[in-house]
Amino acid sequence: MVSQIQPPTQPEVIYPDSDGQPVANNTIQFGWIVEIKQNIEWLFANDPNVFVAGDLFWYPVEGRNKIVNAPDVMVVLGRPKGDRLCYQQWKEEGVAPQVVFEILSPSNTQIEMDKKLLFYDRYGVEEYYIYDPDRNNLCGWLRGEDGLDVIPQMDHWVSPRLKIQFALLPEGLQLYRPDGERFLTYTEISRNAEQERQRAEQERQRAELAEQARRDAIPRLLQMNLSIEQIAQALALSVEEVRTLAQE
Repeated sequence: MVSQIQPPTQPEVIYPDSDGQPVANNTIQFGWIVEIKQNIEWLFANDPNVFVAGDLFWYPVEGRNKIVNAPDVMVVLGRPKGDRLCYQQWKEEGVAPQVVFEILSPSNTQIEMDKKLLFYDRYGVEEYYIYDPDRNNLCGWLRGEDGLDVIPQMDHWVSPRLKIQFALLPEGLQLYRPDGERFLTYTEISRNAEQERQRAEQERQRAELAEQARRDAIPRLLQMNLSIEQIAQALALSVEEVRTLAQE
């Protein structure tokens, strides 16, 4: 009897979803990460196939868990929204993040940033942007025939993929949506949402008061011997509405 030799079992490759380091080193860096991520999510809110993430581990090569990076913000067009512990590219139909943002902090070294540029160039990023809020300095790269090429002029640059515009103002970087509206901070978004809620509530209350005023006017107008038709015309109501309200 011939026994078959079983091939050795390959150990399972673990892809960590955290390195134990904080998302940002200071509040300024964190604020920029949140603002860019949330506004891009807002921009593509109605497109189910745009995935946006902040500080998420990206593994481009299956079985190689040492090849990894965690962009401050990454945008993947063509992949569904949803939670992920990490972005394993081979499970995402091989689609690499097309747009990546990095926000510098004082702890970032030139060697570290050079390695990031090499990684993004090697693994298919199409647009790469670095903003240094301390120096108000913006750099960008766009994929050409031979890889990522430096964008010579970033002020008023428009992202080919996202259609957002970059403007370097004396007070800092400002980003604009394709419709010309500027990116908002989380505080501004929350304040605008609250103002909109208050406006909607005021409009509802005005509508209720106007409706009650019409209801109250019908008995008085009937006592003045106005016809149903005349009352309907005076109150901008249909004849049936007046008859129904008169019977209540």
